[in-house]
Amino acid sequence: MAEIELLKHESRVFSPSTAWAQSANIAGMDAYRALCTRAQDDYTGFWAKLARENVSWQQSFSHVLDESNAPFYRWFEDGTLNASYNCLDRHIENGHGERVAIIFEADDGNVRKVTYRQLHQTVCKLANGLKSVGVKKGDRVIIYMPMGIQGVAAMQACARIGAIHSVVFGGFSAKSLHERIVDTGAVAIITADEQIRGGKTLPLKAIVDEALALPGCDSVQQVIVHKRTGNAISFNPKQDLWMEELITPQSKTCEPEWVSAEHPLFILYTSGSTGKPKGVQHACGGYLLWAMLTMQWTFDIQPAKDVFYCTADIGWITGHTYVAYGPLAMGATQIIFEGVPTYPDAGRFWDIIQKHQVSIFYTAPTAIRALIKASAINDQVHPKQYDLSSLRLLGSVGEPINPEAWMWYYQQVGQQRCPIVDTFWQTETGGHVIAPMPGATSLVPGSCTLPLPGIMTAIVDESGHPVPAGQGGLLVIKRPWPSMIRTIWGDPERFKKSYFPAELGGNVYLAGDGAICDKDSGYYTITGRIDDVLNVSGHRMGTMEIESALVAHPLVAEAAVVGKPDDVTGEAICAFVVLKRNHPTGQEATQIAVELRNWVSKEIGPIAKPKEIRFGDNLPKTRSGKIMRRLLRILSRGEQITQDISTLENPAILEQLKQVA
Repeated sequence: MAEIELLKHESRVFSPSTAWAQSANIAGMDAYRALCTRAQDDYTGFWAKLARENVSWQQSFSHVLDESNAPFYRWFEDGTLNASYNCLDRHIENGHGERVAIIFEADDGNVRKVTYRQLHQTVCKLANGLKSVGVKKGDRVIIYMPMGIQGVAAMQACARIGAIHSVVFGGFSAKSLHERIVDTGAVAIITADEQIRGGKTLPLKAIVDEALALPGCDSVQQVIVHKRTGNAISFNPKQDLWMEELITPQSKTCEPEWVSAEHPLFILYTSGSTGKPKGVQHACGGYLLWAMLTMQWTFDIQPAKDVFYCTADIGWITGHTYVAYGPLAMGATQIIFEGVPTYPDAGRFWDIIQKHQVSIFYTAPTAIRALIKASAINDQVHPKQYDLSSLRLLGSVGEPINPEAWMWYYQQVGQQRCPIVDTFWQTETGGHVIAPMPGATSLVPGSCTLPLPGIMTAIVDESGHPVPAGQGGLLVIKRPWPSMIRTIWGDPERFKKSYFPAELGGNVYLAGDGAICDKDSGYYTITGRIDDVLNVSGHRMGTMEIESALVAHPLVAEAAVVGKPDDVTGEAICAFVVLKRNHPTGQEATQIAVELRNWVSKEIGPIAKPKEIRFGDNLPKTRSGKIMRRLLRILSRGEQITQDISTLENPAILEQLKQVA
């Protein structure tokens, strides 16, 4: 087994072993630098060569990059392809039809394996079923599903017929689902009767019904329901169809719809600072190419040997790129797990790795920190109790991983022999943009290391001027790249303002994160969000979105939300609330806080529940009426306010806001 060697000095740098450097897809720093040089010297030629080598085109492209309408960049536009064909058909044609595509482990531990041939047949039957109820190229389809083979098949079936899918996380509320239905103008919804997580049965179809009862959903013609539990649900035969009954009579073959590389593949909503989620739109060709390249470069995927396990839900971008598309496009075998890492106990992840001989494991720092805590309490769920010798690579996603968690992950899970790829990317980037390459990059706990080849990054000040190495600033990407966001669905002006702001010249992509570049190594460390977006358990949520939900409650007059550091979730939600009467105290405050948490859960979803709620007669504002959020952040952390508060309209309310309900 290839190992990582520890260089014994204070910076705790971990360098690739000789075995890793020789056998990896990117073998050594010279190989990395050669790719970067090619990109620098011939940018479009660099991408064209990779696109022709990796993607199967029905008709190849003649033009690589169209920058004439920047920042609405277009890649490989006159080329035609199909994402589902690239993920399924070509592997069967190349003789890999009997390779296992998905190992599905249900919440109760039952396991089902499907080969590429079997998955292809399932996808084709569902694609034919969608066409039989009138879904066609360009139509939008909402997918609101539990983790499972059917969820991935639904995404692939949409791609196969050229429909545009928009997956909504199964933990989101009816109101959040409704917003996405209305914004996309969806013609169909694919869902399940219920989902099972942690031994609990949770409704999905009932939430769909609740969303459809709200105004503005007239575009939806069909609701297709996968029978996951078989429990009784409300069923409208005029609109609802059982998935199993829809696909049973369908043919096992479905000719792919060949589309332009710029045809939208999906819309995925991510929180923004204005309170309205943004529909991030990705295109078929460039997105698929980058999913494949990052599988090769960051994960060093060896499709015939590896068992890949990404723990993300398909409702998030990680579940799109590194569950539904990337592993399948590479012809790899992957694990899909329905449940949660703490059921029936906190050793579930390690049990799955042991049982299925997982070689590449990709999860979030939130999960790692929770499992550190669980294993400290109960030694029986510690990774040392399991055979994890199949692992050769670990990954981290969703937020920067703190060095302490990195070291535990490296020592206790990877047993001091597995590289950790700490990946920085976003819904908008489509895939990793700054990340280690395990056969080339030395690793520093807490740093996502270097930009991937072809990603031209910089750190600038608020005027767009580069800052010196070692000084913090705004992370930007200077050149377009194939998997980048194409637009915000239905709102191109918001797209330009959000990602290509005039203040920075209008010609660089603003990631929305701060970063520092080390002056010696050139390594990047992400310092956190620069806008009013929280990162809770690796999931981005806008403060305005949560504030709007709170203010919609009949008791609430005003609310402000900030993030505070949290040992498990990375960032916790702290809400400061002003009621339409005097602020409550004691038991009354506790009861109202519970009511407000449940209200937010219903309005947005359980993940948006504030961990803390504090009540006051007012919020700290300047005399001009501006909320002083820096003071709220200090209060949330329990720190002393040493700054000047003479501009506050009413300094006395700070004492009220120190009390947690």
